[in-house]
Amino acid sequence: MSQEISPKPRILVFGGGGQLGRSLAECAARTDAAEIIVLDRATADIADVAAVGRAFETYKPALVINAAAYTAVDKAESEEKLAFEGNALGPHRLALHCAAAGIPFFHISTDYVFSGEGDTPWRENDPTGPVNAYGRSKLAGEWAVMSAHADSYIFRTSWVFSPWGNNFVKTMLRLGADRDALNIVGDQHGCPTYAPDLADALVKIALEILAGRKFRPGIHHFSNQGPTTWFEFASAIFAWVEKSGGRRPTVSPIPASAYPTPASRPAWSVLDLSGTIAEFGLEIPFWTDALDRCLTSLQQDVKP
Repeated sequence: MSQEISPKPRILVFGGGGQLGRSLAECAARTDAAEIIVLDRATADIADVAAVGRAFETYKPALVINAAAYTAVDKAESEEKLAFEGNALGPHRLALHCAAAGIPFFHISTDYVFSGEGDTPWRENDPTGPVNAYGRSKLAGEWAVMSAHADSYIFRTSWVFSPWGNNFVKTMLRLGADRDALNIVGDQHGCPTYAPDLADALVKIALEILAGRKFRPGIHHFSNQGPTTWFEFASAIFAWVEKSGGRRPTVSPIPASAYPTPASRPAWSVLDLSGTIAEFGLEIPFWTDALDRCLTSLQQDVKP
């Protein structure tokens, strides 16, 4: 059964159970200009053709944000078909529905579409070259979305963390509470992304589009500002913990070759944000500021 027509434009979010989806749900609670409806996988799995169709028919959105994805980077090496279902076929399905409805579509992609070679921030039009199955599935998703609907906005992001879900910050806090020393990869460079900051940016852009402002569809980059390494990221986490009265383990940098994983990771995946800042007029916080906000939110979980 269709819902009553809302007096406010509706933004429909798929993937409500993940870090970004949870952050978008937080935005929904404090946004008055639109009705933001967040659906989790149990309600509307983007791999389920019928469920997707029902969601569009029920909510009749004015704009759709896809925060759903297959994110198990290492498992994707042995589950590439599942990765492509979640990261390419599902998003393509959503983009087709948005094209049929004549509404904008936002889709989240990744820095892992790049090879990791070089030492300058990746621009939106730089050549891609993923080094693992996850990256290939996300790149296929970009192609699928853009081929299905011209009014699509693809936001590549990287190293996502938040107060909820599984992420590097929470893993470090857990390991640091039990160990005296940690070895952390120090030769992979990227930019952490605080999911609430990404969510705020997406909602801001969406509301401006719904109010009639014109932006350039296509590929855009979003992370928090400032490149770092996993080692430097971990060191900053434990410096905050120590300053807050907690226990600080010794953290040592190691090369990625000393910590082999099923999936290769790009050595350099710093994203150039200049195009996104200019296009959308965003003020993007530095990752160190975002980390402070995240740890403050998690403070009750930090063991002294």
